[in-house]
Amino acid sequence: MPDALLTPDADSDTPSPMKPGAAPRKAPLPALTGVRTLLAVNIMFFHFTPPHMGVFYPLINNSYVFVGFFFLLSGFILAYNYADRGAALDKRAFWRARFARLYPIYLLSLVLFCGTLGAEWHARSHGQFFAGVVLTPLLLQGWSPWLATFWNTVAWTLCAEAAFYFAFPWSIQIVHAQWPRNSGRLIALLLGIWALGLAPHALYMLFNPDHLAGPANRYSYGFWIRALKYTPLPYTCTFLAGITLARLQTRLAISPRQRTAVAAVSLVALALFFATVVDRVPYILMHGGLLVPLFAALVVGLSGQNIFAAAFAWKPIELLGQASYALFLLHFNFINLLRQYHVPERLHLAAYDPWVSYAATLLLAIAAMYFVERPARRAILKRETAGAQ
Repeated sequence: MPDALLTPDADSDTPSPMKPGAAPRKAPLPALTGVRTLLAVNIMFFHFTPPHMGVFYPLINNSYVFVGFFFLLSGFILAYNYADRGAALDKRAFWRARFARLYPIYLLSLVLFCGTLGAEWHARSHGQFFAGVVLTPLLLQGWSPWLATFWNTVAWTLCAEAAFYFAFPWSIQIVHAQWPRNSGRLIALLLGIWALGLAPHALYMLFNPDHLAGPANRYSYGFWIRALKYTPLPYTCTFLAGITLARLQTRLAISPRQRTAVAAVSLVALALFFATVVDRVPYILMHGGLLVPLFAALVVGLSGQNIFAAAFAWKPIELLGQASYALFLLHFNFINLLRQYHVPERLHLAAYDPWVSYAATLLLAIAAMYFVERPARRAILKRETAGAQ
């Protein structure tokens, strides 16, 4: 959503970026594709909250945490597919495959919503505006806390993914050579990486560098809180935790019944967390990946055959999961445009909104997947194959 929502999984027609003699492609994990559907829809609900959510409101109101889940999934799926290749991984082919997966829909989002540049021009200094116009198409805007949400508010995540992709071939060689093989040590390493990732957020709470008048929340504004929320480095440990989790997945010797229990316990723990204590947990720690251990346990539980994995792998959910990358990248500006031009009202469907807007966004995402994302990816990779021949 992929390698995660942000990094869709490779399809069978995608050439494998590996040298001759390297390991074959791993078996797919369709339940994780289904998970992406629920995560992407919840993030859409977070940005445009539907009314009368009742007991689901605490979950929806805190669905920003699922962006971290996507980075965890990204590291997990990439390492699951490529970890045993080590030096056999062809860097150039890997980067081209990731570009073919990521950039067509990203470029589509910039073209479709170039009208937002008018608002950006009036909201920013001329220097910031021109910097944003240059950096955003290059997937570099996320390195600036002030420019991270330029043009397409949610696209800062792609900047982080691009950075992680660039570093992945070297990261996986280190993991292949240096990471422990014992499952107990891998669990300890994963928890250590998780704790390290929380350190900057804990320091922010301690020193309050933005001089906030009260506890941070989703509306708090300042250079340092934007740096923690929107720039790549604070998510590095979450991505590395996903890589470590993939190595742990290959080392765990657990039965299907035990995997079912792990999935059940993690789902219940997450449900209880959102139902009872989420409003008492510091926002900045939630944004920093506090729930990563529970997300990791759920990934392990769904990476096998059991009743929960089968539910998440249900074909309609899996189909939407395949379009979840487009849904994530297109939903924010598209729904804002529908509201700006009063489209539901003009179609006399206002009584059914925001559900009409959600349905239109899902249709747009599926159409973008079929008519832009997949054809563009095939064309890019076909050109590479022809060049190699």
